Amino acid sequence: MIVTTAQLYKVAYGKFAVGAYNINNMEQILGLFRGNVQSKAPFIVQLSKGARKYADKRMLEAMLRTAEEIFPEAIFAVHLDHGDEETCYDCIDSGFYSSVMIDASHEPFEKNVAITKRVVDRAHAKRISVEAELGMLGGVEEDIQVDEGHACLTNPEEAIDFIKQTKCDSLAAAIGTSHGAYKFKGQQSLHFEVIEGIRDNLKKAGLPPTPIVMHGSSSVPRSEVERINAAGGKLDPSARGVNEEEYLPAAKLGVTKVNIDTDGRLVWTRVHREFFRDKPSEFDFRPPGTIFVEEYANFIAHKNEKLGSAGQLEAVRASVKK
Repeated sequence: MIVTTAQLYKVAYGKFAVGAYNINNMEQILGLFRGNVQSKAPFIVQLSKGARKYADKRMLEAMLRTAEEIFPEAIFAVHLDHGDEETCYDCIDSGFYSSVMIDASHEPFEKNVAITKRVVDRAHAKRISVEAELGMLGGVEEDIQVDEGHACLTNPEEAIDFIKQTKCDSLAAAIGTSHGAYKFKGQQSLHFEVIEGIRDNLKKAGLPPTPIVMHGSSSVPRSEVERINAAGGKLDPSARGVNEEEYLPAAKLGVTKVNIDTDGRLVWTRVHREFFRDKPSEFDFRPPGTIFVEEYANFIAHKNEKLGSAGQLEAVRASVKK
């Protein structure tokens, strides 16, 4: 069942975070649905501009429709990740997406507001939710590239003004994470004070709670990096992501959507590197694909446990039926 992100947030806010997972191909889709059904978790399928170009948006939509038939118990939203204005409109008009993200965070504040408001007005007319971004994450992921010198945390007071003017349904806030595998150095972690500041300032302003979205939330497990390198990879062994134990504390403060992409790519890379290292004469891509589906499903189920979304499927189903 496809629902809006707003319907998921209504149940999740302040209790748990919904995992938002980027997908690009059939194996990821099968593993994603299997892992969420296995852990009884609602989820968000994220299609980026890069994924829509790689697999063709029509192919991805057809595969998701098929997955919905194969896994009828699944409850999920379909979301455009990091869209520009043109791509947002294409997704809104398609009738398939339940949520879009307009990323104008690289623009000056007033221009970000203007672009976001245009997208919000067009999306809300069709009952589609909108995620916007304020502040800039560093790092590299697909079309996103921001050097650390230009990355900046979200200003909580500015965030309230932004939410008032745009009427966005959720806000992607820069709270210290970054895109890609190289996120943190030393003992750096999430800036919980930014999350608390947004929550508290919303309350002071008499505004309803606005779900916060955490981008760049992969944990970059050391074991995955080590296994990839042992199978011929050359990833920086110092790569470090978000501590999974920080997901739920952040969710209690209002982080309701957590984006995870890099970790899934690491699972794919590890499975395929190890398979062809151990079976160098093999050329059939289906055996490693089968292994990946299972490994990715287990990965998704594990993430949902850390997010607190595991076991929440029936609560969401009951809320949606009201």
